[in-house]
Amino acid sequence: MHNSQQPLKHRKTKVNQTSFKVTEPTELMPFLSQQLPDQGRNNIKSLLAHHQILVDDEMVSQYNHPLVIGQQVSVIWGKVRKENQPRGLEILFEDDYLIVVVKEAGLLSIATAKEREQTAYSILSDHVKKKDAKNRIFIVHRLDRDTSGIMLFAKSEKVKKLLQESWKDAVEERRYIAITEGPVTKPEETITSWLKESKAYIMYSSPTPNGGQKAVTHYKVLKKNKNYSMLEVELETGRKNQIRVHMQDLGHPIIGDKKYGSLKNPIRRLGLHARVLAFRHPITGEDVRFETEIPKEFLSLFN
Repeated sequence: MHNSQQPLKHRKTKVNQTSFKVTEPTELMPFLSQQLPDQGRNNIKSLLAHHQILVDDEMVSQYNHPLVIGQQVSVIWGKVRKENQPRGLEILFEDDYLIVVVKEAGLLSIATAKEREQTAYSILSDHVKKKDAKNRIFIVHRLDRDTSGIMLFAKSEKVKKLLQESWKDAVEERRYIAITEGPVTKPEETITSWLKESKAYIMYSSPTPNGGQKAVTHYKVLKKNKNYSMLEVELETGRKNQIRVHMQDLGHPIIGDKKYGSLKNPIRRLGLHARVLAFRHPITGEDVRFETEIPKEFLSLFN
């Protein structure tokens, strides 16, 4: 990303760190692989994910971050305290145009007419206003309250419009992890239906056009046992409650999803997590990709 990126400032303490000078233009991942030949690719990814890599004293977690001659890359051995992380959210990336965050389950994306509580939007709004009271943020897409995972916000109306107008073309990948009731039999499948919202805000699915919007979901089974399945779900369209309705259509509702037919709630939350978001940056034109870990409570069902 360009160099006005403002990742989290590193707390200056006595820590064990190794620094390297950049001698030719490259990207962060190949540079680290070359400088740390005894660390496997997964170890390096883990260092990035845990904010243990600094470029010129700024934390960077993006593996394809471009490096220029003269920059200093430091590796901090041992966990780093994450500073300035707003509560309920983790900031994965921030530059002059965008903020990419991981939202916890249970946090609303943005206030509704009925709800005026703290939301991902209000938390981030406070965060950008700390730098300058005139700063604002704009929501680009939503996650359901009970879904955790990656969300994207814009820092201006212009960037929001650019992203929303080109969303279909700009978004290269949107993957979720879904935990469903019972063992899903087909290892992979595509579900297509038309979704229409009722007056009670429930989405109804029809295999033929019903005046609603066409929705396409691809899934593959990652793990399963006799009680649950873990699916990787890729969205081709992003309709309201799409994955939740399509899993109900499949006969395997998402755990914790009473609204769409689930009877089990073993981890006391909805079993849906937005794991990967890859898109073309609306200003720099670069391809960026963000990936998070699968929530531990999801994995605990398959031990």
